[in-house]
This record gives sequence, structure tokens and C-alpha cells, in this order.
Amino acid sequence: METGKETYVTFNYSDIIYSYYFSDDCMCSKMVRDHFLVYVYSGEYVLEEGKKKTIVRPGECVFLRRDNRVEMAKQPKNGEPFMGIFICYKRDFLRKVFQEFEKGKLPIEASKHKQSVIKLPETPDIKGLFLSITPYFDSSIKPSDDIMCLKMLEGLHALLRIDERFYATLFDFAEPWKIDIIEFMDKNYMYDLSMEEMASFTGRSLSTFKRDFKKISDLSPEKWLIQRRLEAAYDKLKETGKSVSDVYLEVGFKNFSHFSTAFKKQYGVTPSNFSQAIV
Repeated sequence: METGKETYVTFNYSDIIYSYYFSDDCMCSKMVRDHFLVYVYSGEYVLEEGKKKTIVRPGECVFLRRDNRVEMAKQPKNGEPFMGIFICYKRDFLRKVFQEFEKGKLPIEASKHKQSVIKLPETPDIKGLFLSITPYFDSSIKPSDDIMCLKMLEGLHALLRIDERFYATLFDFAEPWKIDIIEFMDKNYMYDLSMEEMASFTGRSLSTFKRDFKKISDLSPEKWLIQRRLEAAYDKLKETGKSVSDVYLEVGFKNFSHFSTAFKKQYGVTPSNFSQAIV
């Protein structure tokens, strides 16, 4: 497919995605909705999480933890296009695998990874997995769904052998590994996510999300978000000197009038007057 100067090709075999990308550079911000195991065949995969930049080069592999927003770029290098393999681990697949584990042998004490971009060491398991599926870059050779499912399982077990924290990270839909609601909302308050999406991202149904939220806050999730956005706006106006018109959008408000009214109710002054007073 071509878009302007950009050319890219992707094809998906049972949640194993092959990607070709030809472009000088393309950086995008993406909400990673599912876990991904990514192998770079050629080119570079550049990922930025906060202030941390990770560059994945040919022959290297990275794990992307779901429910996080990451800046990412697929780009050519040394005259070669970006070519990568993305193994997507969706919740339904992981639940089926989890049900087959002997629960008594699971490392319940394991904690989840804190970072959402994890560059993996080169192990025989990882190397062997991707060497076995790179031939399918030739789209004329279509593998069976059963083969791809086995490859996904192989990748899953390779991760679990690297670090037991992957048990907690991959199977975080099960107690005691639910995603912390406040931690997630504090990191993502500025994005336009519905309550249904927040529930899903934190491993809950909507009703469970609302019930769990009541246990940790006297506010509703909607009011908590407004308050968090107002606090962020207050800090940005006070510390950065940015304009009010820039700040209200950065913190997640869509409507300036709504933002101004809520700000005055919270702090007793309109954001415009507050901004002028601190100049």
C-alpha cells in the first residue's frame, strides 16, 4: 500500500503479522492494546516510552506490554527497508493457555514488569522461533493456522523462560495480577478513552471496573479524570508558561468553555486570569 512517499505492506497469519515499511521516517504514538513480541529482520524499530528510547536492530527482539502508549517508528536503515514480525498475544488466547497451567506451579509472588518496552536477550528459544517463521515473509507461502498457533505458544514459553515476571505481565487478567486502576488512569488521563476502554485495558469488565473504583476513590471515574486533568493544567500553567489554549488540549479537555468553567470552580479563578497573574 502507498500513501504519499510512504509504502508499506502487512499481512496477518493468525495474529502473527509480517510488516514491510519503506519511508525516510515515520513516528507515531500508539496505544498498545495487546501484548506484542516483535522481531526486526531489517531496518530499525525505534520506541520511546517517556524519556527512554529503545532501538531494536536486525536480529533483535522486543516485548511490548499492553495498555500503554508508546511512540514508535519503523524505518529503513543502511538502504534496507524495515521488515519485522509482530506476534500478537490477545487476552482470549492467553486465557486459554492460562487455564492449562498447573496453578500450584505458578509463581504467584512474581511482580509485573514496570516498563512497557522490554528489549529481550538473544536466547536459543527466541532465535530459533523467528528463524523458523521468517520464510513466511514470502506471502505466496501461506502457513496453516495450527502451525502459527504452535509458534505463538513457542514464543510464549520462550518469554516465560527468560523472566518469571512475564507470568504476571502476560496473565494480568487473573488475580492477583489485575492492572492497578489509579496507576493506569494517572498515566493516561490526557487521552480520550471511554470507561469501557479503561475497563478493558485494566483487565476488567465495565461493572467490575466501576465496583473496584469505588473501593479506592469517593469520586466517580469521570469526576476523578476531570480533577486529574485540572491538576495537570494548573501545574502546566504555573511551571511551563504555556498558553491556556495549548494546555487545555494537552491535558485531555475537548471544550475550552467546559475547561474554563471547571478550572474556576476548582481554583476560584479562570485559567486565563490565573495564567496572567503568574507572568
